[in-house]
Amino acid sequence: MAKPKPLNFMFRLEALAWNAYVGGLGALGLERASRWGGAIVPTVAPLSSAWKTALRNIRMCFPNESDAWHREVRKESFQELGRMTGEFPHMDKFLEQYRRGELVFEGKEIVEATLGKGAVFIGGHFTDWEVTSLCLAQTDPTCHFTYRPANNPIIDKYIVETRAAFGLGLQAAKGKEGGMGLLRSLKKGRSVALMNDQKYNMGLSVPLFGYECMTADGPTRLALKFKVPLIPITGRRIDGVKFVARAYEPIPLDYDKPDEETNVYAGVKRVNEFMEARIREAPGQWFWSHRRWPKEAWAKAGVM
Repeated sequence: MAKPKPLNFMFRLEALAWNAYVGGLGALGLERASRWGGAIVPTVAPLSSAWKTALRNIRMCFPNESDAWHREVRKESFQELGRMTGEFPHMDKFLEQYRRGELVFEGKEIVEATLGKGAVFIGGHFTDWEVTSLCLAQTDPTCHFTYRPANNPIIDKYIVETRAAFGLGLQAAKGKEGGMGLLRSLKKGRSVALMNDQKYNMGLSVPLFGYECMTADGPTRLALKFKVPLIPITGRRIDGVKFVARAYEPIPLDYDKPDEETNVYAGVKRVNEFMEARIREAPGQWFWSHRRWPKEAWAKAGVM
């Protein structure tokens, strides 16, 4: 885990507001908390720059759809984000669903086949991605997950502890220290899990929806280096608080030439192609508010 930031007055004030928010949603029950979160976030989101960012991204990627469609997808995307905040205090309920077989994990056997051998699992910010992480953590309890720490150390501690409670015990913050932890796990035959759909300035410029964007190459390089499968896992909200998670067949990689940059690029390109296909299946369930593309792409698409 990354070295915690020193506490200050603003962190404590933010934590009080956060605790009040999650405490209130925690008292509502899972379904009501999910609905409330889904109503609150789209209401306050227009006050942030992310609201405009999301619409530009959607217009760029789906130029042939109507303005009404673009705005509806944006609304759905922020509803999903809000639902997730309402659902997070109730992760124990999803754990119960999983144990009862109500939370379906398709392709579970693909994960089970890697136990004791190692794999690199990649995911994206689809619907409530914490539910997808739960399915993977329950299937492979030794999997080493990376995450982006919350700026507030008090809130970050709450998030880490909540995840640990549903089985996500090995968590490494992104950065040099986290990277070393992933290497150690792979050397021991353990699997690692990383998000692979956000901007990473130190990665490779690879197209997504036809526009170049900086994409993390670390997952592909790790899979090639340790000769383990690169396996995508995503989730889909079916209705209300019902989800289906799915592990897919490994992304093809050329393991005979792991150090060739052309092979790394080809692997990262296939990752983006996979992500694009999943986004197209359910556009409203992806996290559009991230600055995934540079402004040059917006300008080229004429959406600025």
